[in-house]
Amino acid sequence: MQASRRIAVVGAGLGGLTVAGLLQRLGHHVTVHEQATQFGRIGAGIILSANAVKVLRHLDIEAALLRTGIRPAAFLSRDWMTGTTSFALAMDGQTEARFGAAFLNIHRADLHEILLSALAPGSLHLNHRLEAMDAAPHAVTLRFANGDALDADVVIGGDGIHSRLRALLFGEALPRFTGRMAQRAIFPTARLGGMAMDDCTKWWGPDRHALSYFMTSRRDEVYVMASVPGAHWDGTDLSRPLPRDEFLASFDAATPELRRLVEGATECAVWPICDRPRDDRWHHGRAVLLGDACHPVRPYMAAGGASAIEDAAVLSRCLHEFDAPEEAFHHYAAARIPRVAEVQRISIANTWMRGPDESLDWFFGHDAMATPLAVHA
Repeated sequence: MQASRRIAVVGAGLGGLTVAGLLQRLGHHVTVHEQATQFGRIGAGIILSANAVKVLRHLDIEAALLRTGIRPAAFLSRDWMTGTTSFALAMDGQTEARFGAAFLNIHRADLHEILLSALAPGSLHLNHRLEAMDAAPHAVTLRFANGDALDADVVIGGDGIHSRLRALLFGEALPRFTGRMAQRAIFPTARLGGMAMDDCTKWWGPDRHALSYFMTSRRDEVYVMASVPGAHWDGTDLSRPLPRDEFLASFDAATPELRRLVEGATECAVWPICDRPRDDRWHHGRAVLLGDACHPVRPYMAAGGASAIEDAAVLSRCLHEFDAPEEAFHHYAAARIPRVAEVQRISIANTWMRGPDESLDWFFGHDAMATPLAVHA
């Protein structure tokens, strides 16, 4: 078991905050360095599946998540044009017992705030954009754009698909545009005018699909995200405003129920869906990556956030268990890469939970806090 390490986490996303909180609870000195100058209420929802919630309960935040998010009554797969249900998974006590935890829909900003509450006071440093890293045999020095520098025994990159740490380790490379655009709207449930809406539905169309779900335990906020074809990408992946009529036009061929639902939208946004080809280079020296920094996942399985949280669980255990950082990283990569590769494959195929013949236990039933760490020849 490793003595306390000085660990620097680059990026205060879901994976970065989770690994920081877990490592702090194991007695390590962890700081988190985020390039943003402040956090705003970014308009997006997230589905937390049981495998993610099982990890987050080790941060003592499960009760806060359950109070804030919604435990959906069921997940439904329905046809875009007819509304016919092709698959349904009841999110009841039996399902929670089967997979070991609840399922939650929640606003990303609310999840982020709860994760921040699990950090030790003073461990988050904003306005810290990583510029350079100097490696030595027994430590690394991080240099930030604001002039600060920091020595650490280990550095973890949780800084997303445009990871600066990844670029420093392996060189710059643009993400791959998938030919799809994500369109998003969040609006008060009151705008539905009394229309009934299921808690969580994926609508499957011939060349597009959409997710619609409530984001709060009060069911007072609706999130809709559609994936539609997109022929052009200018190289940036920033979310941009989308005219409401363009958003609604994407649903022209949809069932009247879905068209009526999206009529509630007021402010809409769009961004390109990007990923990267599989690359199993997750670590070098005393630096290691997690989440979208090393394995960006298309959002069609709602598994990107959960995968980053699972990474955090396994990486924290490896860093605490093994003395040498590279040994810890080797065990981490060996445990995670095959599973993440399968998640990426299924996400690209976009077939997850479309029909009743899916085996769900390997994903939802997984417990990353109990994953065997031994590497077998």
